[in-house]
Amino acid sequence: MSDSVTNLQANVLQSNVQSQADRFNTNHPDLCHALRWKGQYILSAPDPDIPACNDGLFWCAFTQTCVGPDGELAEPGNCNHSGRQCHGSGKCG
Repeated sequence: MSDSVTNLQANVLQSNVQSQADRFNTNHPDLCHALRWKGQYILSAPDPDIPACNDGLFWCAFTQTCVGPDGELAEPGNCNHSGRQCHGSGKCG
């Protein structure tokens, strides 16, 4: 395998890891208030020795499912901008 192919694979892997981190980032300042996840209901102080749960299980408080009112997935990467029609209001249209 050539070095250029190995470098390309490494770059793609790094990009995928970064995009997954962005996709599940629950600390985004514009995150919709209706997005819910299991970690919100754990009433204990964070332990630096235990990794965050971030298991990818999210749901919308408006629909009570993993799909928002607009038919798109309810997850931080999709629910972090006011350009999404239902963002903050649950209304589409």
